Amino acid sequence: MLEDRDETEFNVSGSVKWFDPVKGFGFVVADTGGPDILLHANVLRNFGQNSVADGARVDIIVQMTERGVQAVEVLAIQPPVSEDSVALADFEEFDPAEMAAAPLEAARVKWFDKAKGFGFANVYGNNDDVFIHIEVLRRSGFADLQPGEAVAIKTIDGKRGRMATEVRSWESAVKG
Repeated sequence: MLEDRDETEFNVSGSVKWFDPVKGFGFVVADTGGPDILLHANVLRNFGQNSVADGARVDIIVQMTERGVQAVEVLAIQPPVSEDSVALADFEEFDPAEMAAAPLEAARVKWFDKAKGFGFANVYGNNDDVFIHIEVLRRSGFADLQPGEAVAIKTIDGKRGRMATEVRSWESAVKG
């Protein structure tokens, strides 16, 4: 699979130990053990995300450098595993299969405040705000969103108005 890659690069699967979008980096712990792997924000942005949730599963290509092991490309991100399938009490009245079957809609983040635990986005062609709860964001594999960031979201009409049930990076939604 890596025939065209430098022989110092190799695939690694692991879990995000932590990622801080403000600092611009975080670390991944490989399933096979070894030293922590640096994940820089620029590498994550090349995948189409500005953040990744702690505990998310990642498939990355890494390279040994003078400063240690560093991710050079993100291949896949899976949200952290949760024991509870319902992200919010607001979703309890909805059928999970219907929420999963909702279409992805192109949206732009209006604002998101991690400390407050929520934010809003606007679906293209519609000025109505879509509420995004931090738990939905985390379960979608993100730690934070930036104003103006392009995303794809699934929504429902809930108690708080239009609410996101899933958030994906624009690039991953376009790829299928």
